[in-house]
Amino acid sequence: MESYPGKISGEEELDELISRPGKEAVNMFSRVDGDIMILGVSGKIGPSLARMTKRACHEAGVKKRIVGIASFDSADHQKNIQSLGIETINGNLLDNSFLKSLPVMRYVFYLAGMKFGSVDNLPLTWAVNTYLPGLIAEHFHTSRIVAFSTGCVYPLVPVSSGGSVETDPPVATGEYAQSCLGRERMFEYGSNKYGTDVTLIRLNYSVEMRYGVLTDIAVKVLNGDPVDLSMGYFNVIWQGDVNDFVLRSLEYAKSPAKILNITGPEILSVREVAMEFGQLFGIKPRFINTEAETALLNNSEEAYRLFGKPKVPVSRVIRWTAGWLKDGGRLLGKPTHFEVRDGIY
Repeated sequence: MESYPGKISGEEELDELISRPGKEAVNMFSRVDGDIMILGVSGKIGPSLARMTKRACHEAGVKKRIVGIASFDSADHQKNIQSLGIETINGNLLDNSFLKSLPVMRYVFYLAGMKFGSVDNLPLTWAVNTYLPGLIAEHFHTSRIVAFSTGCVYPLVPVSSGGSVETDPPVATGEYAQSCLGRERMFEYGSNKYGTDVTLIRLNYSVEMRYGVLTDIAVKVLNGDPVDLSMGYFNVIWQGDVNDFVLRSLEYAKSPAKILNITGPEILSVREVAMEFGQLFGIKPRFINTEAETALLNNSEEAYRLFGKPKVPVSRVIRWTAGWLKDGGRLLGKPTHFEVRDGIY
């Protein structure tokens, strides 16, 4: 039985928790043979995914070369990744000469993408989210690839539906979602052309204390700002469980590409979650707008069939988030814009 604290005391403990491998991931790395590359390692999820990979390999007693690729925003950021025992290469993946210089490794996790502010630079959004995946699918066509996508490629669905499933046709609203669907199509094209084994991860939404939908709601409640109910319902999943599921999805990659929804089992109410944070803070939340009958929702029953249910329930993450904010914990300052209904991020 996993042991979790009642409260997360700081970033060192948080980083340990979200990169703690389960026995299933450890066992998987004892079976798979080959080195690992993580493209886009410097983002929100990359460092903890890389660290979990390293820890799982260590616990499995296997040695693998683990390489993280990114345009690092500082030398310190790159050194922080290296301190985890990850080899790093600094460069722009959109630079074709740089991309072609990268070694082709057996396993590739693709985390690169653009969302925040995407409406302000749509050509770059399409380049990063669609053009680049085509280049990656070509260069790494002999690899086994797990690529992050997003639940935003689904339409808004009735809350009573239980959420979109992998066999539902995508209806990408707005250019961000369209570019992400383009990313999927490029990896699917590569998978069909070369027989590349691919898993496409439709994720919404990963959460930990420093960012995510729960943090967005909690900050508004704590600051006395109105909570928008336009998107009245949502799914989330603890980032440690995201990392675990993503690593283990490596064994399920196939050609044609496998699509896999990853999120938590609950359909959460924005109003009810805000009220819970209000009780924890001793503040009465303020609301604007009203709940619609539809929302952006994923159904992850297929992932649970493969991996089991997430280990950390959302009720625990809510308490952790409230404690983090009360203590003045650091935030990434990257809002999710989960309340957006028109696809314009």
